[in-house]
Amino acid sequence: MTFSTILASLNWLNTLGISLVRIDYAPNGGLNPPHTQPRATEILVVVEGTLYVGFVTSNTDNRLITKVLYPGDVFVFPIGLIHFQFNVGKTNAVAFAALSSQNPGVITVANAVFGSNPPINPDVLVKAFQLDKNVVKNLQSKFWWANN
Repeated sequence: MTFSTILASLNWLNTLGISLVRIDYAPNGGLNPPHTQPRATEILVVVEGTLYVGFVTSNTDNRLITKVLYPGDVFVFPIGLIHFQFNVGKTNAVAFAALSSQNPGVITVANAVFGSNPPINPDVLVKAFQLDKNVVKNLQSKFWWANN
């Protein structure tokens, strides 16, 4: 049974204003890359493994807030802020995230910036990221939907 089938049979689930997801991380560097949920705050609970997590505050400060989480630890990512999770352990890690919307959205930073369709003009990215144009073109040539 697919998630859409479940929603179709239990349509009241779509109006609760929440989402829940299980995230599994590979050992030694499993990553949920920098991303944002534009319509939801996220609360993450680690149930297995060790995660290094963080988010970046809004302009103009751009302060990085981080913490290493162990089983039972909880961390909150404010709505719309760029955040990530990284498995720093030698074993699998598992976490559950609850989001304050049934439609939180997700924007993965690298995918959006370097994998847009059509591509962002490389001159814009050269200036914005202070990178060599060849580096920008190389990044734009990658397959950005996998992020593995």
